[in-house]
Amino acid sequence: MTTAPIRVTVFGENVHEQTSAVVRSIYPEGMHACIANFLNQAGGISAQTVTLQQPEHGLTQAVLAATDVLIWWGHAAHHLVEDAVAERVAARVNAGMGPVSYTHLRAHETKANLVCR
Repeated sequence: MTTAPIRVTVFGENVHEQTSAVVRSIYPEGMHACIANFLNQAGGISAQTVTLQQPEHGLTQAVLAATDVLIWWGHAAHHLVEDAVAERVAARVNAGMGPVSYTHLRAHETKANLVCR
């Protein structure tokens, strides 16, 4: 019996990778890609990445519908997350998407609608 892989979406701000040569030298594909690549090697996981710079920050209805676990890699650009996208993520989590892992989160700067209840 084969089980479906856990579908993981890794959101990355992708800000430091674009603004810091040091960070870019360590994470040439971005921190979010490093996380997804590691997960994809684990077996039983299918991880993809999305970034702040993509339309809708890559977090479209279709992407969220195909996500079992969301990893949110945020640090410096919470204020740039569009309210509509934050509401969409919160609605999907509250509808039963599954776990959300906030990494390197500065909660005091995170939009209230991203902290799912």
